[in-house]
Amino acid sequence: MMGTVITLASKSPRRREILERFFPDLRVLPSDIEERLPVKERLRPVDLAVLKARDVYPKAGGVVVAADTMVFVDDVALGKPSSTEEAKEFLRILSGRTHEVVTGYAIVSGDETITGSVKTLVRFRELDESIIEWYVGTGEPMDKAGGYGIQGLGGVLIEGIEGDFYNVVGMPMEVVWRLLRLGFQIAQRKGPSMDVPSVGKGLNGNSS
Repeated sequence: MMGTVITLASKSPRRREILERFFPDLRVLPSDIEERLPVKERLRPVDLAVLKARDVYPKAGGVVVAADTMVFVDDVALGKPSSTEEAKEFLRILSGRTHEVVTGYAIVSGDETITGSVKTLVRFRELDESIIEWYVGTGEPMDKAGGYGIQGLGGVLIEGIEGDFYNVVGMPMEVVWRLLRLGFQIAQRKGPSMDVPSVGKGLNGNSS
C-alpha cells in the first residue's frame, strides 16, 4: 500500500515504539473515546479497539490501527489501577499465579475493518509486601493494565510467559503481520530496538 499512511489511534508510547520499529513513518492520533464512554461500561478489548479506530479514521484516513489490553484473573478484569492502593491490591492478586493478558486490535481502512484478539499467559513470582511496596513506589504500575509493565522494572516480577511478549506490552506481532499482508513494507533501516528481556522460565518449565 505505497503512499498510504498508518495512523496509531493510541497515546501509548509502548505501542508507538513497537510499530515505529517496523513502520517509521507511523502517525499518531490518539482517540479519546474511552474517556467519553459511561464509567460503568466495560467493553471487550477488541470492541474498544474497534471504537477507537473508527473514532480516528474520519480524521486520519489511510489505515488506522488501535488496540486495547486487559489483564484477566479468573475471568475478572484488571484495568489500570486508579490509585496506589489499588495497584498494590492488583499485585497481591497476581502474586504466585498465572493470568491472561488479552489485547484486542482493530485495523480500519475505508469500509474494511480487520479485528483480532491475542492472548498470552503470564506467571508471577511470589511477591512479599516489601517487593510490592517497592514496585508501586516506582510509579510504573499506574498507567498499565494489571498494574505492571513487563518491559520495564516489572519484568523482575515475572516467572515466565507463554505466548507473544509484545502482546503483554500492548501491541502483538499479529498486528504487524496483518499490516504486511495488506501490502505495507517493513522499513530497511538501522535504529534502536526494544529488546525482549529474559523473564525466567516458560510456563512449562523451559526457558522462555
